[in-house]
Amino acid sequence: MSDKKSNAQPAETDSALRGRFLLGMSHAACTVNVVTTDGPAGRHGVTVSAMVSVSADTPQPTLLVCIHQRSAVAAAVLENGVFCVNVLRDDQAHISDNFAGRSGARGAAKFDCTEWTTQLTGAPRVLDSLVAFDCRVTASERVGSHFVVFGSVQDIFVAGGGAPLIYANRAYGVPRRFHQRRTSRGAAAKLALTVGCYQVFAPFVVPALVARLTKLHPGINLTLLEADQDHLIASLRRSDLEVALLHDLGLNHELSVTPLAELTPYVLLPEGHPLSLAPAVALEDLVPEPLALLDLEPSRDYFLSLFKDRGLEPTIGFRTKSLETLRGIVGHGLGYSILAAKPANSMTYDGRALVARPLNVAVKNSCLVLATLASRKLSPLALEFAAHCRTFFGSADPRSHT
Repeated sequence: MSDKKSNAQPAETDSALRGRFLLGMSHAACTVNVVTTDGPAGRHGVTVSAMVSVSADTPQPTLLVCIHQRSAVAAAVLENGVFCVNVLRDDQAHISDNFAGRSGARGAAKFDCTEWTTQLTGAPRVLDSLVAFDCRVTASERVGSHFVVFGSVQDIFVAGGGAPLIYANRAYGVPRRFHQRRTSRGAAAKLALTVGCYQVFAPFVVPALVARLTKLHPGINLTLLEADQDHLIASLRRSDLEVALLHDLGLNHELSVTPLAELTPYVLLPEGHPLSLAPAVALEDLVPEPLALLDLEPSRDYFLSLFKDRGLEPTIGFRTKSLETLRGIVGHGLGYSILAAKPANSMTYDGRALVARPLNVAVKNSCLVLATLASRKLSPLALEFAAHCRTFFGSADPRSHT
């Protein structure tokens, strides 16, 4: 293709027709994509819904994206000559919001919301996107308020699992397979329940809850889903889950939540560390030490906010998504950590001793909550599970809010 640009504009715009067009297109479901680029014009990214296949039968497959002409990303893509289309998973709405400007992040800070890699062109790729198309610009054309940018696909990443994040009716959604659930009205169907739990909490609360529930209902068909918080919220949205145990951080009005237990952060240290001898630890004393950070949302931002709220910045030495790996790192004297979930055992998997100490100042605590989709009527078994959780955590008079 030859590079073609046009600034031709219609002489007059039919505003009524334009309004009906925008309304009509708002009902057309599409995947949510983040277009990124890097090169001489710098590293940029923007959320777009207008991404379509053009042809698989060109020498290399061709697709197009539409980017608003006022966006700095449009100019950067054309100057850099490369871009990557990151098709987001159903649990990655936070990435879309970030690159759509809803989070308040600007410029390079937008890229802090997730992990990145590159493929052939050097354009940034979301490490765990659903699909990614790595492209070189072959042509562009200005049409109305947007640049239509054609890309020759150089490389493709396919995760091999997961579902796409969908945008329609001016809101996010998720696909649902029609054959996904049986419609049986028998006793077996009534005794089926899927429960989600934020993966950090699951080992501490799920076994005891399940043991009590199965004693009451020996024939229950109980499915457990342990995952990160964004994945669980997406599963609630598409009704794969009825109930989930989550952090109270970053939840919105679409969820109804019941507080179950307050979580007080503490400092985790290796046995023999000088600070382990103190009755309580100051955040200021931790700053020079390497922090082993639990790199999962919303835990990561919460723990870092404890420092930020006091005008401090920790020295991050290690990042891991595994609680037990993190405890092992601390046990070997490679750093300290701040956590809210506390195992009964003070030993690591490989036999190293750990010491937990409180902070010496009051900080904002987080909360373990039971979350359900506010718009969904819960099954009798889900309601019983919710009551069971309130009893288990001693919340006889729960304070539900949305």
